[in-house]
Amino acid sequence: MSGTLALVSGAACALSATAVVPLRRLAVRWNLVDNPGGHKAHARPTPYIGGIAIVTGTVVPFLIALGLADLQITAIILAAAAVSVLGLIDDIAPLPAVTRLAVETSVAVGVVLSGVQATVTGTWLDGVLTVAWIVVMTNSFNLLDNMDGALGTVTAVTAALLAATALAQGHVALALLLCALTCACLGFLPYNWAPARVFMGDSGSLFIGFTLACSAAVLAVGRPADAAVAGLFLPTFLATLDTCVVFASRMLAGRSPLQGGTDHVSHRLRRTGLGTRAVAAALGAVAAISGALCLAMALGRVSPLAATAAACVIAVALACLLRGVSGRAPAPSPESLPKIRERRH
Repeated sequence: MSGTLALVSGAACALSATAVVPLRRLAVRWNLVDNPGGHKAHARPTPYIGGIAIVTGTVVPFLIALGLADLQITAIILAAAAVSVLGLIDDIAPLPAVTRLAVETSVAVGVVLSGVQATVTGTWLDGVLTVAWIVVMTNSFNLLDNMDGALGTVTAVTAALLAATALAQGHVALALLLCALTCACLGFLPYNWAPARVFMGDSGSLFIGFTLACSAAVLAVGRPADAAVAGLFLPTFLATLDTCVVFASRMLAGRSPLQGGTDHVSHRLRRTGLGTRAVAAALGAVAAISGALCLAMALGRVSPLAATAAACVIAVALACLLRGVSGRAPAPSPESLPKIRERRH
């Protein structure tokens, strides 16, 4: 199995890196670019369908290696692909929020019906809670795609540690999928690292969010309630924190939580003086800590309560660090920050 993991990982990285180039040219030809303006700070039009390379690099090597033998993983792949298509359509022609939510909910229901139900309450409510959680986390990761290299870095770190957790719990097929996702993001990152030459767009960020949320839910199936809750929370810690910070700050300011802006954790870190690349690295470090806590819990080194408490301490520390940083401060100039981007959220 180690040989299969290595082959799939290498193929995922190579395929993703190779696919970015023609996708970038195609996006420029079809004018599928994110133009500067408004609260965006990138200096020039940038193609935004690079996420297709991540999807291709993740799915194709996995299917060649394992096919569709595992029902739950098959359901996740098919549903994540559907969500990616939804994101691509939304990239090309913006869709109403209700349409996006309806499609995301429908495919999440399909995954839950395949047997992916986090055992939080031990009742029929688990199915409902799992669907809601998958949809929320899918969009939370989508919101993290707001700065060069940010989501790609967070995903590579999170997926790698979640793959290790899956192996520790005996979920080999899931570990293989997560390894493919990790390396597909690594292949994409050189093109998305500041200053970005291509953005992943909703086709990539929704795929990532859906895949990671479903993967965490798989690992929470059949676990005690405290372990299930921690297993859902820790791999998605950064996305959860960012969404909470944005929603709370906008509501306190009397603004719509769904209105776009530069008030995410990444933007606030940028205004503390960190460079764009340093922000991506810092986010990756936070994701590594929460992912390591999840892995330690799976290995029995840390109790679910202790792991969750540690993550909460980190959340409080970050909140204190960023408390005095304005969420509505003017964005840095394009020369100092190649990209601050939040599209249609």
